[in-house]
Amino acid sequence: MDYQAPWWLPGGNLQTIWSALCARPSQGVPIAYRRERWTTPDGDFVDADWLDAPDAPPLGAHTPLLVVFHGLEGSSRSHYALAFADLARTRGMRLVVPHFRGCSGEMNLAPRAYHSGDHEEIGWILARLRAQHTGPLWAVGVSLGGNALMQWAAQAGDMAARSVDAAACVCSPLDLAAGGAAIGRGFNRQVYTRMFLRTMKPKALSKLAQHPGLFDAQALRAVRDLYDFDNLFTAPLHGFRDADDYYARASARPHLHRIRVPALVLHAVNDPFVPASSLPRVGEVGPCVTLWQPPQGGHVGFPRGGLPGDVRCMPEAVVGWLAAQRSTTA
Repeated sequence: MDYQAPWWLPGGNLQTIWSALCARPSQGVPIAYRRERWTTPDGDFVDADWLDAPDAPPLGAHTPLLVVFHGLEGSSRSHYALAFADLARTRGMRLVVPHFRGCSGEMNLAPRAYHSGDHEEIGWILARLRAQHTGPLWAVGVSLGGNALMQWAAQAGDMAARSVDAAACVCSPLDLAAGGAAIGRGFNRQVYTRMFLRTMKPKALSKLAQHPGLFDAQALRAVRDLYDFDNLFTAPLHGFRDADDYYARASARPHLHRIRVPALVLHAVNDPFVPASSLPRVGEVGPCVTLWQPPQGGHVGFPRGGLPGDVRCMPEAVVGWLAAQRSTTA
């Protein structure tokens, strides 16, 4: 990816924060979605938002379907989801954003939520979408969603090609321990950690109200960083011994060599959430994996242009790469 950050947004933090708070679709037209609710195998539900464009083509053999998996506490209204939707609208593609449980605006039912290694949920969603779509199907996972997507691709091996034609992860903490340590220090702790916990703690307490006895409410209220939150809530609710066990078993980086579908792994080297030292190297990944590591971009930022700028650069590059795999793998 040939990316140059605008002069007025120097540094990973500014590129991250401006993109999340100020970015708008470059066409200036609001994005509309149509929601579907799917019943999961365990009797819970997943809400999926489909791009609702008046001239959207039908699902079929010649229409690409782009599936966007959001990041921690994200949704179909996250800036990157809107940017992908804006691009899909202008390119005549179909797009759907499945929400991880508890992220669609309504609390899910089961005594669980979502986590960075939720590859079984990813697999179920992609298989469901493939069953109704015969054309190109491309999956993009952003941040947490990207780690889960790469975990699924690695675990599925050759079987992944039955569901997707190509996949990409964007700014994903593929080494969860390294990412957790980075977000728990200094500026990151004061700004990003507080931002995430502002929504994560109330959701966890709502889950406790649904299922009394899941964890200690007083201990949850006292949590001040993501490690402690994961140790108390995320790990035990999803079958991990503790946060360290969760980070070790859910991290996708050690498994990238097992991926057997075309996969793009994109990170900005100055991402404040993902230390450069934790990024995968060429010798660690298999021949199906392409690494893009531009020096600038921040965490899911990649803003471009003069003021006020936009964030279409990354979606354009990622979708361009995904589309190119259609010809190389045909």
